[in-house]
Amino acid sequence: MSSGSRDRIGAGALTTVSDVGLIGDIGATNARFALVQPDGKASAARVYALSDYASLPDAIDAYLTEESPPALPVRAVLAVASPVTGDQVTLTNHPWTFSVDALRRQFGLKRLRVINDFAANAAAVPHLGEKDRIQIGGGEPANNAPIGIIGPGTGLGVSALVPSGNGAVTIAGEGGHVTMTPATAQESAILDLMRKRYDHVSAERLLSGPGLINLYNMSCELAKEPAASYTADQITSPVIWKKDPRARETTSMFCAMLGTVAGNFALTFGARGGIYIAGGIVPRVASFFAQSEFRARFEAKGRLSSYLAAIPTYLIVRPIPALLGAAALLNERQ
Repeated sequence: MSSGSRDRIGAGALTTVSDVGLIGDIGATNARFALVQPDGKASAARVYALSDYASLPDAIDAYLTEESPPALPVRAVLAVASPVTGDQVTLTNHPWTFSVDALRRQFGLKRLRVINDFAANAAAVPHLGEKDRIQIGGGEPANNAPIGIIGPGTGLGVSALVPSGNGAVTIAGEGGHVTMTPATAQESAILDLMRKRYDHVSAERLLSGPGLINLYNMSCELAKEPAASYTADQITSPVIWKKDPRARETTSMFCAMLGTVAGNFALTFGARGGIYIAGGIVPRVASFFAQSEFRARFEAKGRLSSYLAAIPTYLIVRPIPALLGAAALLNERQ
């Protein structure tokens, strides 16, 4: 928080309201914040571009000042696109870095919990309504079985929800950085090209916003065609598909490769409670995704295909599910 912010607080512009909580979802592109009242009701989320602020405290300060009425929260849960392994946190795909304890003291919080953003997505799953998700393919969730969450956005997030005697436990992982494996000759050729550019070709290098661009560029290179300077949004746009079939092919390959990685994750975790797809990319092409090779590739595991066929896969269509999870965790002790 800037010194000017401290002056405003000292002058009484911000007031402490009993037991108000702050929740946040801080990705690599945007930060989203909301306040949770003592009755559990959350305000509408506000979105802030990370590029507009020098630091996380600056973005939080801007949000708290702009809320009406302005208020100082007494506790907070912040979900960040980064591993959280100690007091110092640095975003994986953005230069913001901060100390958890310093942030807590700076804003006068009684409690501050900083978690991985996909752990927050996992915490949201039990609170999703039927309208918040779309089932892709068949399968039925097994009772008291692990649930997996995976989602491409600016990066590729992975987490799990595992049942325990005291309720489900969220597990934050960095599965987006596993080594990507091909399932077709075309994918093998693309990975060969990618290995010339990167020391390690992770799943995230292909299954993310930047990954879509990588996939498109490599596909054009293989076909000896010029690549347009598309954004990830443009590559997944049906309007662009009409004039550039390579963009549609890229989106199709993206969905199939996500199925491969999601199936690997389901096997590794024994996620018979279901696999949930989150992130900002797939919901934009939900209808296309439902008809893609995602589910077929998810199940294509040889002798274990029947095991995968029984596991349901869901696309989360609720906006900002991480905030729902953060709100659910707000009352939990760390």
